[in-house]
Amino acid sequence: MDIKDKVVVVTGGASGIGRAMATRFIKDGAKQVVIADLNEEGLNSVAEEIGARAITTDVSDESAVARLIKTTEDDYGQIDLLCNNAGIGLPGGPEADNAGWDKIWQINLMAHVYAARAALPHMLSRGDGYILNTASAAGLLSQVGSAPYAVTKHAAVGFAEWLAISYGDRGLKVSVLCPQAVRTAMTAGHEDGVAAQDGMMEPEVLCDSVIEAINAEHFLILPHPEVLGYMQKKTSDYDRWIKGMKRLHARFGNDNWP
Repeated sequence: MDIKDKVVVVTGGASGIGRAMATRFIKDGAKQVVIADLNEEGLNSVAEEIGARAITTDVSDESAVARLIKTTEDDYGQIDLLCNNAGIGLPGGPEADNAGWDKIWQINLMAHVYAARAALPHMLSRGDGYILNTASAAGLLSQVGSAPYAVTKHAAVGFAEWLAISYGDRGLKVSVLCPQAVRTAMTAGHEDGVAAQDGMMEPEVLCDSVIEAINAEHFLILPHPEVLGYMQKKTSDYDRWIKGMKRLHARFGNDNWP
């Protein structure tokens, strides 16, 4: 898909990867970019700066996500590319409190479900549409220091796979974005942490991989190419991979990422 003249929605658009993607889509000729975020002040500032439409949205609230999708469709006719990008982190394991687990589950996974539920009817009826869900390399591998992040990002990858399998023959294109460390507010202070061992990528550089994947309609987007090798090692010898991750945990277990 060529982004030129397309209508695009990007959640988490007030900062980080979402802001960078929205900026790049506008630069590459998108007809209209709608950015959504809970941070109203930051969202409006970014929208004014880059020339996007701002719609304040709490993606953990299904009714708010439905309003975002409906407003965009009503005002611009259709959504060509829906980028479910908003996400949060939470350190810890089973001891993390239920409220934290519930919140990260709602934002990192259910927000994708809510957006797909709202956008799919029009996409499928016209036999065309693109959904790009931001997950993480943690969704393919794991995340030392954060069970909630690892689990919800695995779920996000699984949901993207399911969408591609179930609706790929009905005109829906699906991609899942799985970077390692990207320089955002979430990774601030963890420049030497476990996720950054292959380098801390700038969001603007990540966008090159996003555009390439959209143009080629590739499912898996890996801005850090090393991740493919890690996946192959994981699937070829799971026990050996677990041992290697245990060594990373021994080294970085107190990183308290994210």
